[in-house]
Amino acid sequence: MSTDLLYTEVEEDLRSAVRRVLRDRCEVSSVLARCESDEPYDLALWRTLAGELGVAALAVPEELGGGGAGVRELAVVAEELGRAVAPVPFLGTVLATAALTAAGSADPIAEIGAGTLVTTLAVGLTTAPSAPISPAVRVEGGTLTGTVTAVVDLEVADRVLVPATGPDGTGLYIVDTADSGVGRTPVTPLDLTRRFGTLDLTGAQARLVAADATPVLRRALLTAAGVLAAEQVGLAQHSLDSTVEYVQTRYQFGRRIGSFQAVKHRLADLWSGVSTARATSRNAADALTGGDAGEAELAVALGQAYCSDLAVLAAEESLQLHGGIGMTWEHPIHLYLGRAKSAQLTFGTPERHRARIAELVDLPGV
Repeated sequence: MSTDLLYTEVEEDLRSAVRRVLRDRCEVSSVLARCESDEPYDLALWRTLAGELGVAALAVPEELGGGGAGVRELAVVAEELGRAVAPVPFLGTVLATAALTAAGSADPIAEIGAGTLVTTLAVGLTTAPSAPISPAVRVEGGTLTGTVTAVVDLEVADRVLVPATGPDGTGLYIVDTADSGVGRTPVTPLDLTRRFGTLDLTGAQARLVAADATPVLRRALLTAAGVLAAEQVGLAQHSLDSTVEYVQTRYQFGRRIGSFQAVKHRLADLWSGVSTARATSRNAADALTGGDAGEAELAVALGQAYCSDLAVLAAEESLQLHGGIGMTWEHPIHLYLGRAKSAQLTFGTPERHRARIAELVDLPGV
């Protein structure tokens, strides 16, 4: 099976539209200001991206009320959001819509797609797609009780999809966060632009979405991990671009620092790394769109194993080649480094994905 890594004309049009909105509505100065406010998420921006551009339910089939596109298009959006470290509930939405799609549920896709309802999935943010599924939430008399830690985008979620175990096995349920049995405790994150928190359920009212949660969760985690690789590529590309721009204007000893060979070599190596990361990310998005589960799992593991480390390297190189000014609070580099380091642990570490690759291709000694 051949893989097309090139961007289509439709994908480039989508990229231009998202980039235009982010350029006008997501200045890095406003992102920095939000980090210190009581409203770290920009929900007005999210409603524009979801309601006007349709990015929230982009990869959901039309028969379920979505945009009918694929993960390739969703990955393009992720690249742009990564470039802008946009403070919007994108990752939780990807998890939720992928889970609802896998479950064949159209409710509440329409509200998610319009941006009027924020929904996330109650799984720990570090859960790898191949990790054992063992929910800490119980079903008792039709209500849910238990605790789930590190739930992404929880503080702005209106609904949460919760895997829970009962007499009939592990199902996927949806709860309203306004219910009296739902508690949310935010956690101070490394990534100030993407929050997570602890979900406490004490007899919360719930509605069954899928009787068997395991395949639904696997598909949701796999899709989100593949999309996250694309976001990491966007972050790395911005780190490279902004650093190249800086070294062309910063002078030392009467010369632009970008003219020094040592700097050129570091940036050339980084360019090569970003190009490779883009190829692995595109391969993952294409495999997820193609529908072959085995091929998609291998491609996502490869993408995560490479893009996670590369994004951190790109942010660190950007910080160092800016001469350390990026560690001042007013400069945005620390936002990119925080996002890269946090994403490196999200949906499994690179080491875990490398081990999974070895299992999938049956390497000896594993």
